[in-house]
Amino acid sequence: MKAIMILSIAVLMAVALPAADGLCDSEARPLLQSQSKPEEEPRLTRTVFLSGLSDPWDLAFTPDGALLFTEKCRGLSVRRTDGSIHRLFGTKGSSVVAGDFFCRGQSGMHGVAVDPDFVRNRFVYVYMPSKLGSPATNRVIRLTVDRGYSKVSNRRDIVTDIPFKNSFNRWGGAGAHSGGRIRFGPSDGFLYVTTGDNHNGLLPQDLKRLGGKILRIDRNGAAAPGNKTPSGGDPRIFTYGHRNVQGIAFHPGTGRPYSCEHGPGRDDEVTPLFSGGNGGWDPKPEPGVDCASNYCGYVSNKRDGTPTPMTDIGKFPDAMRPSWNNNGISEGMSPCVFLSGAKWKAWEGRLAVGFLRGQRIDILKLNQAGVTTGILKMPDIPSERIRTLVLGPEQALFVSTDDGEIWRITASP
Repeated sequence: MKAIMILSIAVLMAVALPAADGLCDSEARPLLQSQSKPEEEPRLTRTVFLSGLSDPWDLAFTPDGALLFTEKCRGLSVRRTDGSIHRLFGTKGSSVVAGDFFCRGQSGMHGVAVDPDFVRNRFVYVYMPSKLGSPATNRVIRLTVDRGYSKVSNRRDIVTDIPFKNSFNRWGGAGAHSGGRIRFGPSDGFLYVTTGDNHNGLLPQDLKRLGGKILRIDRNGAAAPGNKTPSGGDPRIFTYGHRNVQGIAFHPGTGRPYSCEHGPGRDDEVTPLFSGGNGGWDPKPEPGVDCASNYCGYVSNKRDGTPTPMTDIGKFPDAMRPSWNNNGISEGMSPCVFLSGAKWKAWEGRLAVGFLRGQRIDILKLNQAGVTTGILKMPDIPSERIRTLVLGPEQALFVSTDDGEIWRITASP
C-alpha cells in the first residue's frame, strides 16, 4: 500500500503515514485545513474506499464491520470485512432477484438501515419502488442476512403505501421526489423513513397519505408509540409538510432528529424536528391561483406572486423553524450526519451536510437550542455530487458520490 502525505499546518512539514485500509489500493489525499483555530480542528485524510460503483445511494455498517450499500439501479450489496463484494438483493446477478424492483428517474434502491438488534435478528431494511401493486409505490422492505453475508431471506414488506410518481408532468419525469433515506433513532430505536412530494401539490399537507412526510415506525412497520400525528392522520407520520427529504441525522447528545432538505431553487433547509410538527411546505395553489399540474413548487402559489416558501410561516405559524437555510438558494442538499468522537476535535457534535449540485460538504456548528451559529466548507475534497454521509468504524466519515466512489475520511486524534 502506498505511503500518503499529510500536510501539517502547525509545522508546515510533510509526514509519511500508511494509507487507510480499503478495497481500492489508492493514494490517500491530505485535506488542507481552515486557518480558523487550526490547533483545534481535525487533521483529515481522504482515501478512496470503493470505486466503479453504479450510482451508490446509501451505506450502513453492521456491528462486525461489513458495509451494506445500495446502488440505485442494481440493488443491495455488501462489502465483507475481507474486502470481497457480494450482491444480495435487486436485479439479475443478486443472490435474491426482486422481480418487482425497478429503477426510474430519480428513484430506485435508496436507503439502507441495520437493525439495532442486528447481532440477534440479522435484520436489514431497504427503501425501493415496487411494481407489486398498481399503481407502483415506494416500499420499506425488511430482509434477513445470513452470517456469511452471502444471501438474504424472509422478505417482509413492512410499509407498502408510500406514493411514487408514476407519470411525467410539467415539473419532471416519473420517479421524481421519492425521498428514501431510512435511519434508526439511536435513543428510541424506531425507524425513521423520509418520503417525497412526487411533484403533487396536495401530498405534503395531506395527513392520510405518506408522501412529503417523515415516518416513525417499529421493525414491523407499525406506528411508533408517541407519534403525535394530528387527529385523523395516519399514525405512522412523525412530521409532515416536507418537500423531498433525503437527509436525516440525530444529535449525539440529545438524540433529536434533524432533517436536511433541498429546496425548489431556493432555501435548502436544516430543521430540528418534533413529533407532530409541520415542515410548512404547501405547494398546492391557493384560491385564484393556477399552476400547471396543480403544483406550485417552482413558481408562486400566492395571489401576490411571491415564491412558494419552503416553510410557510404566514400560513402555518406553528411550523417547525429551520436551524439554517442556504441563503435563498438551493444547491441540492441531500445527506447529513453529526460528527461524533474525540478524533473530530472542534468538529465533534457538528453537523456535516452534503450537496448534490453544490458538490461539497459543509460543517455546521449548532448551539444548545439547535440553531446554526457557524458554517465552514470541508476543505480540499474533489467537487462531486455528495449522496451519502455515514459515520463508520473508528469514527471515520464515509461518503458516497454520484460518480461511483465511496470515500473514507479520517480525522487524526
